[in-house]
Amino acid sequence: MWGDRFMFEGIMIILYDKVKVGEDEFNHPVYEEVPKEVKNVLVSPSSSTDIVDNLSLYGKKAIFTLAIPKGDTNIWEDRTVEFFGKKWRTFGFVTEGIEQLIPLDWNKKVMVERYE
Repeated sequence: MWGDRFMFEGIMIILYDKVKVGEDEFNHPVYEEVPKEVKNVLVSPSSSTDIVDNLSLYGKKAIFTLAIPKGDTNIWEDRTVEFFGKKWRTFGFVTEGIEQLIPLDWNKKVMVERYE
């Protein structure tokens, strides 16, 4: 029904994963951010409703919404991401739909704010 001309494809972004590299002198974990490529991520401007709601709930201004591909197992909460030549920070919870009930390639979304 849709044909090939209506297919969407996301962009490749860099997700900075937190990896424990040791402990400090008080035995608290020390983490390092390790870049990881994630392909086929949709990036869309956040709606005015999302901007206002997230500003009220989290005190953060949602700039973009990322749609994450099905089958992705990365942790997206409170992570640095890089796309469009800039760094961004995810916030809030990842919203996830049931894979089998969503017709396209993405079933999760998360908001990002400007980081740098």
